[in-house]
Amino acid sequence: MDDSLKAVRTTSTIKDALFVPGSSKQQQQKGSFALIETPEGILEALKAQPDYETVRKALSYLSSTVHSKKSFSILSPGPLSAQIIHIIVSVTILDYWRHFNDSAKDSLCRNQIVRCLQSASGIGAVIARLKLLIADAKQSKPAERIKTSSQHIEDLLDVLSRMLGGDEISWQIWADISLLAPSTVRKTLIWKEFVSQTASGKILAIAAEAEDTSEYSRTGRKDAWLAQGSEYATWLGRNIVRMITSMNASNENEAAGISTLFGKALTLGHTDRLISPLLSELSNPVSSSKFQDILQSLAPYQQRQFMNSTILCLSKDYLNPLPNTQDEAALKPSRIVSEVAGLIHNLIKGNDLLADYLVSLLTGAVSGAVDMHLAVRRSVIAALSSETGRLQSVMERSLASFGDQMYIRHTPILHQEALAQTLLLACGHVHRSQPNSLAALSNSSIHRNGMSNRIGASSPRARFLGIIVGTVISEIVDAPEKRMKFELDNIEAVDLKWHKQLTHVQDPLGNPSDLISPEKKRLETQNKPKQRSKKTQQQSEATAPKVSSKRTALDSGQTVGPRIVEILDSSEDDDLIPYGKPDSDPEDEDDDPTMVQRNKPTAPVYIRDLIAGLKENEDYDRHQLALSTAASLIRKKANFGKEVTDHIEQLASTLVGLNDPFELENFSEMRQQALIATLLAQPAQMGQWFARSFFSGDYSLTQRIAMLTTMGLGARELAGLENNSTEFTTHTPSFPSKTLPPRLHKLYAAEAIPVAALSNKMEHLMLSPMAASAADSLTGPNALKVRTFSSRMAVEAKRKKPIPNALAAIVAQNFFFPLTGRWWTHMQASDPDNLYTSPHLLPPFLQTLAILLNASGPNTLSLPQMTSELWDLLLSVRGAAMQDPLILAALLFALLTLLETNEDKQRLAREQAKELLETQEWVRGVFERLGAGAEEDEKVRMLAAGVMVRCHEVVEKYQRSMAGDMMDY
Repeated sequence: MDDSLKAVRTTSTIKDALFVPGSSKQQQQKGSFALIETPEGILEALKAQPDYETVRKALSYLSSTVHSKKSFSILSPGPLSAQIIHIIVSVTILDYWRHFNDSAKDSLCRNQIVRCLQSASGIGAVIARLKLLIADAKQSKPAERIKTSSQHIEDLLDVLSRMLGGDEISWQIWADISLLAPSTVRKTLIWKEFVSQTASGKILAIAAEAEDTSEYSRTGRKDAWLAQGSEYATWLGRNIVRMITSMNASNENEAAGISTLFGKALTLGHTDRLISPLLSELSNPVSSSKFQDILQSLAPYQQRQFMNSTILCLSKDYLNPLPNTQDEAALKPSRIVSEVAGLIHNLIKGNDLLADYLVSLLTGAVSGAVDMHLAVRRSVIAALSSETGRLQSVMERSLASFGDQMYIRHTPILHQEALAQTLLLACGHVHRSQPNSLAALSNSSIHRNGMSNRIGASSPRARFLGIIVGTVISEIVDAPEKRMKFELDNIEAVDLKWHKQLTHVQDPLGNPSDLISPEKKRLETQNKPKQRSKKTQQQSEATAPKVSSKRTALDSGQTVGPRIVEILDSSEDDDLIPYGKPDSDPEDEDDDPTMVQRNKPTAPVYIRDLIAGLKENEDYDRHQLALSTAASLIRKKANFGKEVTDHIEQLASTLVGLNDPFELENFSEMRQQALIATLLAQPAQMGQWFARSFFSGDYSLTQRIAMLTTMGLGARELAGLENNSTEFTTHTPSFPSKTLPPRLHKLYAAEAIPVAALSNKMEHLMLSPMAASAADSLTGPNALKVRTFSSRMAVEAKRKKPIPNALAAIVAQNFFFPLTGRWWTHMQASDPDNLYTSPHLLPPFLQTLAILLNASGPNTLSLPQMTSELWDLLLSVRGAAMQDPLILAALLFALLTLLETNEDKQRLAREQAKELLETQEWVRGVFERLGAGAEEDEKVRMLAAGVMVRCHEVVEKYQRSMAGDMMDY
């Protein structure tokens, strides 16, 4: 038995001693420390899951080699540095970044990691790692793995934000490349890689995707600035400014590097945010001279893009507060106009390309921002005033375009007015320097043919603009007995007088260094209230009345004066049986004295208090009370003093920019009512403001639709069509018992647009008579029908009485033409598939134009020109309408409204014959293409049928008069 049990292996256990000097962990760490004296050792140490001390020593060594030109440098591209950067990004940051605290050692480690990655290689490694983590987060299903990926993405976003933070990072990387790169070719390649990463949108796109994929916004952190396009563009602009101020003017390589970065940054978007810091620095003569060399080294299309964006930015930041109305204030000498002119003059000095481009902008050869604000045109003309030849070219080309028959017929009236003002400004400058040039031009065939085309134009406003230009030029050039004279009414005479003053406007070149940037203005406005509040507090303490001792005694509850004592007879109270004291008072138990709010906010009384309440983001009651009372307060204060007028644009900007931080009930309705009240307070001024903000402001889709709704419903109220504009802004849900819970209903329910609701009602009103007429025609001939006297009385009772239309006098210049003119400008200057042709924004835009046309009435003087511009706009969006049913329905509704509003069908057939036949043929094709199907298709078919009926009525009745005009159709 014992022989069968044979030993296979004999082992002995040796117990480790508690402390052996030769094998302790401390000695192992010393061995690892010895490895980090070389880059190869650092790479091996970082791969081997090092402890905290090893990582700290490695980072300290790497950060000490960043400027090492002879030996290894982590910032110099190479295979070894690339491997170390990869380990830091993929392992070290993920293991240690989240565990660093705010101590001095950990803060130093954070800074060392950031410094080691501040290179094109480091940025590229972070971007590549983010892409892998984002793909892994999208594909992985387990919750724990998704959470881990989200944490890693957040850490890398934090690292990338620190790497690129500050205004000097671009200049720092350029200096590192210049120091460490061995050759010029290698410097150029590395710098182009950095430019491709930062200025082409790679970082912006990957940061936005990473923020969306991870739980960054749900962890209570502030959104990363790298994912915000406007903030990123501002950061890039400040970096370019820092490079310009630090560069050596005689170093061509630095100028070439900056021009490469700046030219690529112009394609990023948010160009106004990119250029705004640059314009603030260009007021410095030294920086301006440096930037001229950089600007001329750009490609021609980049220079033109920069100039167009510069004019937009100057108009928005500096010239926008100046008046843009036809009054004397808009023509007064302005220091800001002269300073902006000096800035533009410095930019185009010695640059024929930009000078010629400004001439094209002024004359309307290319679309831009020059034709939008009078102060901008004054500044540009003043900048060109030193070059008489170019001003003469502006005058000649403007006059040729102004009198062109195609230009008169198809150009929006807003652009025609801007061109007329530009022409008169240029005529004044040229006449003061070269009187003979203007005299020769007035006798040319261009001027005579142009005046003939203007006088024969179908649009009253186009004719009147021709009268203005002809009269003003005649008064400048001709003798008194040979001057052109026209009989004008009072309003036209005032308009003519204002245009005459344009020829006397003289804006000298100012000093750009006196320009105050928007940031300085913002700081000044923030500091003023603080100073005033301190001063007011001191005055209130000095002038506070002393409280009398008698009042103090009353407040403290002491009795002053004779006492009144009631003598009670106890015998009278014997028969009174008192009630028993209740055991408990449930109301007292529920009321918690600590929860009672004693300082409840009161409704605002002044407009400034209202604005402060609307901006409140912490006090729910104050914000809700301000928003709920905004409409009534604005309407009450509109005709009382100048309080609303002085703050109206600030008030409108605050209302439009509200984001509902407290998720108020009926937030959209209350804001909409307040916006309508703001429009009605100053219709002419605010109509232009809403049209300008709709196209140029940085607003969301909801906010832009709110502006359109304000213009549409406010115009109807001005016209007297709707006494209460809440009919289309308040919505009572039907069958409330079947709706989702409030939070889910707000998430899934489609938000009702008031403009769409109003258009549906107007569709019913326009199509119902057609349907009734068609049904009546089927019952038999009219000769066999008997109409009783009582039915005639009922018809007379239902007939609407004429009401005064306050909208008719201002709708064209302040509502309609600003919308159509700016729409054409954006269509010509940008991609056709942009925001304004999207299915979300184009339908309410077309519906708003139709509502404005309908509200103006059939007797509006500007109706022919409004009809022409709207018809051209509608025919231009037929391609987009065939791709989306919402756009198609809005287009057909606008066409039907246009045909219904124009009661003078003979004028319509005579002046718009081509558009009428083209519309009829296109709508017939739409009707035949749409078959019977869903409810939306039936609605579109009904609208198409209505348009066909109205077009057929006009064509059938006036086809003989149209035959002569349509010989070439």
